[in-house]
Amino acid sequence: MASTKTHVTKVGTVVIPVGDQDKEIDFYTDKLGFEKRADIPFGNGYRWVEVAPQGADTTIALAPPPEGQPTGNSQTGIGLYTGDIDALHADLKAAGVDVDEQVTRQGDPVPPLLWVRDPEGNSLMFVEMR
Repeated sequence: MASTKTHVTKVGTVVIPVGDQDKEIDFYTDKLGFEKRADIPFGNGYRWVEVAPQGADTTIALAPPPEGQPTGNSQTGIGLYTGDIDALHADLKAAGVDVDEQVTRQGDPVPPLLWVRDPEGNSLMFVEMR
């Protein structure tokens, strides 16, 4: 059996192409409680923006899309962990976030989870991990 070695040590940043960075920053910081880690101008009026949960290594970049590419209504494939999905669900609903009506409970081995949509319709999954 062959094995392949890699020089990759961790996932650093995942990128969500967004059209309105300021609206997305507000969503991630004010609604989800993330911290803004970077907001750096580059190129022709573009900005590189990164947000993350406090203490997390991996960040989410809220970046302008490649020229001519659409934004929004994307399944990001991003899964975020929480220790208390019911409390998170209640907090998100109270904050007016577009969140599933109920926590999904499929039974073992699938943990409780829910889906959230950002202001542009991009989906994020939250999973309870204990």
